[in-house]
Amino acid sequence: MGLDKKFEDLFINVSCRAALSSYYFIGKKDKVAADKAAVDTMRDELNKIDMKGKIVIGEGELDEAPMLYIGENLGNKNGPELDIVVDPLEGTNFVANNLPGALSVIAVAEKSNLFNAPETYMTKISANVSEPNVIDLDFPIKKNIFNLAEYKNKNPKDMTVCLLDRPRHQKIKDELSSIGVNFKLITDGDVSGALLVSEDKYGVDLFLGEGGGPEGVLAAAALDTFNCFFQGKFLFRTDLDKERAKKMGINDLDKKYQLNEIVSGDSIFCATGITSGDLVSGIRIDKNIFFSETLITHKSSGLKKIIKKQEKI
Repeated sequence: MGLDKKFEDLFINVSCRAALSSYYFIGKKDKVAADKAAVDTMRDELNKIDMKGKIVIGEGELDEAPMLYIGENLGNKNGPELDIVVDPLEGTNFVANNLPGALSVIAVAEKSNLFNAPETYMTKISANVSEPNVIDLDFPIKKNIFNLAEYKNKNPKDMTVCLLDRPRHQKIKDELSSIGVNFKLITDGDVSGALLVSEDKYGVDLFLGEGGGPEGVLAAAALDTFNCFFQGKFLFRTDLDKERAKKMGINDLDKKYQLNEIVSGDSIFCATGITSGDLVSGIRIDKNIFFSETLITHKSSGLKKIIKKQEKI
């Protein structure tokens, strides 16, 4: 059936209002308060919608998060059954320290169409590629770079690769440096990092490396509408991680997930800027009016655009 177009505006409103709540904590050095403000507002707004919504990825397990916990039912109990993935404040440090790139993010799909990812690391790769066997998590890094360069008709040294700036990525950085590619290193926020491959205007050819599993699902929901390539493999490093995964029905702990195994059917993705970044501009307030930008995608309608809004606070 697909998701009704009316949900586009409804979920834009959810991420916008959550972003506005965090806006007031920009530069206040209190990432906990900033996150709580976004969580509380997102939950309140979701409960106003005609749906039987269920959080499949949220702020943690019930014993870890009082709101937007995994399994929480949201909405007014009327309307379709929906799976919901949320990151009310992606980039808590960005808001606390008044740095660029903070977002409020939500993805929604029909029931059982969003992968219930565990709270663990995921190694990922994404690019604006529509053909198989161009890039792959199992390929050596050099093969991925040279294949993608050939696919895009570019010199490998003109390629730009985005990854989180972490010590765990030093080996990857060394290999990339030996090829001579351009780097775009990000300190946090690997939802937006993965999405920078979606359009040429962002200037990123490839995203790869280890980041959050839940963030991988959010990125996949948007990349699906852009017809981009995405693969992810969860990294279960502790016995507790492995035990949690098996409780969630994940028996093959080494499985490499394709995009259509992470998100299927129809989906809507919204990311509203809190502080201005590569994807969207942040919240701006003039008197009693707030201005926002939201990247929205809707698979069935093919919608993928930035929506600029101005509303009364």
